[in-house]
Amino acid sequence: MESIQKGWYVIYTKPRHEKKVFQDLTLRNCTAYLPLINHLSQWSDRRKLIEKPLFPSYVFVYLDDDASYYRVLPIDGFVLFITFGGKLAMVKDSEIETIRLLIAHCREIELLQADIKIGEKRRIMFGPLSGYNCEAVYHKGKDRIIVRIESLRQNIMAELVKDSLVGEDVLSLSMAR
Repeated sequence: MESIQKGWYVIYTKPRHEKKVFQDLTLRNCTAYLPLINHLSQWSDRRKLIEKPLFPSYVFVYLDDDASYYRVLPIDGFVLFITFGGKLAMVKDSEIETIRLLIAHCREIELLQADIKIGEKRRIMFGPLSGYNCEAVYHKGKDRIIVRIESLRQNIMAELVKDSLVGEDVLSLSMAR
């Protein structure tokens, strides 16, 4: 294994073990982040609002050094660190901050698995995401933006007020700062 650089890394967990892994990481004095979203679940007899991970089976952990890497390995529910091309996948601080902003300030968030084609870009002028460049899409009858988290190769779709975008037509997708 190569030496650990300071930064955010991605842990892959057993199914439905994200909250337990996150809790164990914090008990071990590791800086961790588990993005949770509210989801309305429907059963035959009732509906209930539950918190579920935005990225199923993923937990983010900030590693300072090799010792913090080895502190994570024995956690119950831990499967592996995500790698791309044989190297541990690092997530930029700015991408973690983008996820936090989306969760804190957007009404509906949904993870999209499809790869997004880049179209005409706009700038968000109002709200907590002001200053970001993005592309917007009209989807399911609502105005939404799609944010590409490059280091995870994932897309997040969030509802946004169309009036907060500067530009002519609101047509396509993606986001960068």
